[in-house]
Amino acid sequence: MSDPNDRMSPAERRVGASLASIFALRMLGLFLILPVFSVYAKTLPGGDNLAMIGFALGAYGLTQAVFQIPYGIASDLWGRKQVIVVGLLIFALGSFVAAWAPSLNWIIVGRVLQGAGAISAAVTALAADLTREEHRTKVMAMIGSSIGLVFALSLVGAPLLYGWIGMGGLFCMTGALALGAIGLLLKAVPPAPAPLGHEKLPMRRVLFDVDLLRLNLGIFVLHMVQMAMFVVLPHALVDHGGLAAAAHWKVYLPAVLVSFAVMVPAIIAAERKDKMRPVFLAAIGLLLVVQLGLFVFGESLWSLALWLLLFFVAFNVLEATLPSLVSRTAPPSAKGAALGVYNTTQAIGLFIGGALGGYIAQHFGDNAVFATCAGLIVLWLAVANSMNFPQRRPAPTAAQTN
Repeated sequence: MSDPNDRMSPAERRVGASLASIFALRMLGLFLILPVFSVYAKTLPGGDNLAMIGFALGAYGLTQAVFQIPYGIASDLWGRKQVIVVGLLIFALGSFVAAWAPSLNWIIVGRVLQGAGAISAAVTALAADLTREEHRTKVMAMIGSSIGLVFALSLVGAPLLYGWIGMGGLFCMTGALALGAIGLLLKAVPPAPAPLGHEKLPMRRVLFDVDLLRLNLGIFVLHMVQMAMFVVLPHALVDHGGLAAAAHWKVYLPAVLVSFAVMVPAIIAAERKDKMRPVFLAAIGLLLVVQLGLFVFGESLWSLALWLLLFFVAFNVLEATLPSLVSRTAPPSAKGAALGVYNTTQAIGLFIGGALGGYIAQHFGDNAVFATCAGLIVLWLAVANSMNFPQRRPAPTAAQTN
């Protein structure tokens, strides 16, 4: 007879599904804009400036990096749900401003406001609050998988929706989805733990704890590598794979879907069989194999598809395990603050990865990007190998999970 603690409770399943849906509703609107924004921006006053178009896209990430830590701290002090609602309202406001925008400058204002609704830390902290440690990575995997899935779906749906409702309609849809996420949060997510009020947070430990620093380095490298790769992979699919840009979803979508099926056994082994360390290190190792494979064998459509599949397997495992490990390592009274720092380093990694990947590709070629990524992953693997992986704590009482 299996241990009841091996199974997620109904409340934990509801938490996972609800918070994953909130993330998906918010991210779908953002992802739908990416494949078509540069085309639309050229029709606006100021849209002939490619640097400004790039800044309009990147402005969201920059303000995310600025606000993640304050939102995380606020969620510790005043409550997760309150902070998430405020963030989604600001995000929706930015979406409607961008939908109305008569010029590229106003689009940038809207994107800045969207980024100021930086709720990732508060949502992941809420997920950690409402789930037991032995199931936390599964919930993080549900959230991470929802993001990967809507990214793949957006590659398919964006051109169609843009043709039907235009960019203004896409931005309005983004705002409406954010408002819908508020309703889902208030109705479907179980009550959150009481906020700490004005209790002093152990911020020194959050900022200087060695294991938290190792985890923050990990998410920085992971998303830096992701962005650097995707600077060069789209044109590699065209040049080496002979696949038109409009058909790239035929590679991305199957790779993302199959990677979910491969990821599940790894997550189960990490949690149920207490194999977090080997699974975590193996995922980093697989990420390294992908970069080396792209460097040596990245000149056909089938090889590129294989490396993308393996990348998404490693990426999804790491995207699920990293925030789970942060929530276990951080002081209980500062989980939101710790996840705020974590999400800030993630946003910085995205920004630097895109900029550095573009610079290296332009001056040294695609293979130099894969070689640089491989070097960064080797550094991460060495650091992660020396990390202290937190032990599972005793399961909570039934009252905490029902």
